[in-house]
Amino acid sequence: MASASSTTLTNVMLAILEKKTNSLDLYRPLRNFIAINYSEREAQNLEDDLETLKQLRSDVERGAGSDSLSARRDLLQNYYKALCAVESRFPISPDKDHVNTVSFTWFDAFKNRQKASQQNVHLEKAAVLFNLGAVHSQMGLSFDRSAVEGRRQASHSFIAAAGAFAFLRDNVAMKASVGSSITLDISVECVGMLERLMLAQAQECVYENTIAKGSSAGVCAKISRQTGLFYEEAFAPLAVAPLNQHLDKGWIAHVQLKAALFYAEACYRYSLELHDKEEIAEEIARLKSGVNALSEAKKTAPRGASQQLLDAINKLEISMNHNLERAMKENDRVYLMRVPPASSLSPLPAFAMVKPMPMGEVLDASRERMFASLVPDSSAKALSRYTEMLDDITRTQAEKLQQGSELARVRLKEMDLPDSILALEGNFTLPTALKEEVEAVQICGGPAGLEAELQQLIDLRRVNHEMLVQIEEQLQKEATEDSQFRNQFGSRWTRPQSSSLTKNLQDRLNRFTANLKQAAESDTRIERSVRENAALLSILDCRPIESALPTLARPIMSLDANEDAVVGALKQNLRQLEILGSHRAGLEDMLKEMKRKDDILPKLMTFTGSQEDLFRKELSKYDSICQEIAENLDSQEHLLTEIQAQNDEFAAIFNLEDYKASRENGYRQIEAAIAKFREIKDNINEGLKFYVTLQDAITIVKQQCSDFVMTRNIQCCEMLEDVQKQMSGLSFQDGKNTASYSFASAGQPHQTQRINSQQQQDPGYMPHSSQPPVSTYQPPQQPTMPVYSQTPPYRSQQQPTPPYHAPVSSSYQPPQQQQPPASHEYGQPAYPGWRGQYYNAPPQQAGSIPRPPYTITPPYPPSNQSDYHRQ
Repeated sequence: MASASSTTLTNVMLAILEKKTNSLDLYRPLRNFIAINYSEREAQNLEDDLETLKQLRSDVERGAGSDSLSARRDLLQNYYKALCAVESRFPISPDKDHVNTVSFTWFDAFKNRQKASQQNVHLEKAAVLFNLGAVHSQMGLSFDRSAVEGRRQASHSFIAAAGAFAFLRDNVAMKASVGSSITLDISVECVGMLERLMLAQAQECVYENTIAKGSSAGVCAKISRQTGLFYEEAFAPLAVAPLNQHLDKGWIAHVQLKAALFYAEACYRYSLELHDKEEIAEEIARLKSGVNALSEAKKTAPRGASQQLLDAINKLEISMNHNLERAMKENDRVYLMRVPPASSLSPLPAFAMVKPMPMGEVLDASRERMFASLVPDSSAKALSRYTEMLDDITRTQAEKLQQGSELARVRLKEMDLPDSILALEGNFTLPTALKEEVEAVQICGGPAGLEAELQQLIDLRRVNHEMLVQIEEQLQKEATEDSQFRNQFGSRWTRPQSSSLTKNLQDRLNRFTANLKQAAESDTRIERSVRENAALLSILDCRPIESALPTLARPIMSLDANEDAVVGALKQNLRQLEILGSHRAGLEDMLKEMKRKDDILPKLMTFTGSQEDLFRKELSKYDSICQEIAENLDSQEHLLTEIQAQNDEFAAIFNLEDYKASRENGYRQIEAAIAKFREIKDNINEGLKFYVTLQDAITIVKQQCSDFVMTRNIQCCEMLEDVQKQMSGLSFQDGKNTASYSFASAGQPHQTQRINSQQQQDPGYMPHSSQPPVSTYQPPQQPTMPVYSQTPPYRSQQQPTPPYHAPVSSSYQPPQQQQPPASHEYGQPAYPGWRGQYYNAPPQQAGSIPRPPYTITPPYPPSNQSDYHRQ
């Protein structure tokens, strides 16, 4: 039977126990065959190979538990390769000239009382492969699946188990079933079910690691859905005879519940992603579908499932019901969306992370040296010659089949079939490439979505304009205050005028304004293009797109009313042609299968007559299939002749040439609409890119203006305080000394009491004969703003360089790293050690710039050129 283990609530998995066998002596029968058919000396030379084979068989008979799982796996692989060597050299069968004293007996792995016995090596090979898959499944269960590495190793073992069962199904199971006695566990249906089960458990381990890594809900949903699909494929043969009566009910319940669990888990994970996207209607439908699947599985599944699995299902069901209740409340109160029925939902996306391990290389016996001396050169050469003859037959017939299929395809294409019939029935579809282009346009919103994107352009333009207005108002306010103080205090207000310091900023703002004006003109041209081409673009809104194409209609008037008869006869012949094509595909597969199974080596080694006679006899097996191929091609030729005549009549009745012309015209209209849509879309994307870039540049200038105004305000407060002191007579010096607080332009500087005190404190102090030069406003070093590598957007060829790319004038220099002068001038530090936030702040990093008030991510990648303004 099978064993189960679990380390978490959901990680309950199954493993298969090995088949058991009776003791068997291979040594004596095989040695006798060598001595009789070859020589006693040859038998003596092969004693070591015979002993090795005997020991391998004996070790296999001991069954599981005698060795470690890895040693057991290696034993089974070595014994299988030894059996391949025996099969090609020892004909084991009831025939009197063969090894007829050997009978292999094996018991069913699920029903120990049932057994099968055959006198051929195919049953032995099938049983060994089954046990190899069982050992790999036990190895998967032996790892600690509570850790990431343990789950990875377990997944690898389950993949290897799936590979062993797949190899058994594809290469040995059918041969073993030919015998008079066979157990159900090695049947094609059972081993196919086991392969799917092992893949499901391997995918489940991957899913648990994905959850442990914290992957997104969408990724988890895809992996979970594929896990459920694997379990569903394993459950399908378990639900019907004969497996539903052969395996334990606990197995069937386990697989059925696991299939429902992982489908519901996929719905749950997918609904989380839908909730983040605010697609509440589909979220509700997905949750309902998952909950219904769990409820149905619990009702219909037989008893016998583990309690841990049932607990996991109940826990998931509670979580889904909670989310479902929350989503329904939100929909009732906020979204008010119509919940689609479950039947209208598209299949959940799935992604397979595992596939059966290829066992061909692991079990390849081509390098096996056991009994190598038993194949004489004459037999090897004869086998090679027979293989060449067989290859020539199969190659010739395969070429005939391929030529027949290609001829039918070309002839039908010339007659425009079956497209014209489909067009008459309303089932015509666009060419694949054109349909994909239309779908791409519709997915991104189609023509109807252009209005919303145009509105985005308008919003971004408005935001940039408002930012420019704010900057202008800020500078104007500072200039007005400075002018008021200058009028009030006259010559005492020696600070430079604002207009002399902000000239460069004003120039940049003017350039930004000009750019916005030109961008507005480009936006207008785009809007006009959308309006002018609305009729052309409207064809892309047709769903399905085929509804916009002309249809092939029946004639308005008919003389003999035989249209239905012509169409019916043509459709009937097309169905017959399709049947012939399917028959050819089956003949080709049959030919390949016959060649794959054609192994005459045992006959060559035991045949005593003429090899040519043997070859003719063996190749005659292919005469019947060659005859079928010839008849198929003849039937197709006659059928194509009839179809040609019927299609000519069909084209005359339905005026097919005019329809083709109108259809091609429809194709050209769709292509033109797609080209115009992409042109407009690219222009909009270029505009969005321009506005976002300009917004970043304006944000930098806005910060510079704010720093400038702050610095000017600090200077204003200091100067106002000193001027008031002068006017109130608080100075300790005469009128000449008070002039030391003025700029150099005010005349010869004079000493103040502050300088006198400094002389007293610092004997080495020497007064300067003149004041330092006037300190102008110096903005902080800003990060280099993004510039265009090609022609900037929204700029004509005659337009000057954008203002945010212009060189900085001398009146607006970045700060230099220098020591402040000793004298206290306006525009210098207010007190020792103070430089202010604007002066002391390090250069701003790109990430430190405040987020623009309006950002937009272009739906299309940016164009390589920036010719947005040249519409």
